[in-house]
Amino acid sequence: MGQQATTLRTAGLGRAVGAEPTAVNGAVLLLPRGEEVSARRPSLFRGTPLVRALGRGLARAGRAEGLAVHAVQYRYRGWNGSEAHPAADAEWAADEVLRRYGDVPVCLIGVGVGGRAALRAGGHEAVNSVVALAPWLPEEDMAAPVEPVRQLTGRRVLIVHGTNDERTDPELSFRLAERAKKANREVCRFEVHSDGHGMHQHRDEVVSLSVDFALGALFGTPVSRPVEDALAAPPPIGLRMPLAAGFGKSLRR
Repeated sequence: MGQQATTLRTAGLGRAVGAEPTAVNGAVLLLPRGEEVSARRPSLFRGTPLVRALGRGLARAGRAEGLAVHAVQYRYRGWNGSEAHPAADAEWAADEVLRRYGDVPVCLIGVGVGGRAALRAGGHEAVNSVVALAPWLPEEDMAAPVEPVRQLTGRRVLIVHGTNDERTDPELSFRLAERAKKANREVCRFEVHSDGHGMHQHRDEVVSLSVDFALGALFGTPVSRPVEDALAAPPPIGLRMPLAAGFGKSLRR
């Protein structure tokens, strides 16, 4: 059993979603859900409906800009306390992007445990932006260290959370965004009213918002007015922005 526990595992980078561009000018790394504690291997990545929709939407919208979209294959299913395995795997994947494509900007987009991994790994030198969807964050405890935010300085950060999420606490993501905003003006947070953890009811809007934000951060293209307003607004307004039904239908790229 001891030998199994110490078996060396390596993270993986799935093949590019859609057709990989001839010249890559930026990359998105998709970080899927996980579990709080688990040493089991993740199953082959198929992703949740939200992650799959994100991959397709990003690859389609970013093709002309030279965007490469990859999903990260974790070594373990669990966050696993101080090991923070998914965050370490996200950093490895960012290194792999630099190795494959050269010095290109990277956006980390994660869901649940992957959202926390994206926030934690946001300080990697290649990362210029982070999108955390329904991020799983630890309960605030006087005896536990506070989830760090200093690594997000200089990055553009978007957090999105369903107000009816029963798996990850939306109030915890608000508090983290509040602390991050004090050190970094380029932080915003949207609330998806009446939606749960998977944000199934408003998946199209969440995908459109994430695509709009990521392409703007990676390539300097104009973002939508709601994102502009959220980034510019002081707390708590810019951290409790409602995601409007039908968002994205009028966006054109």
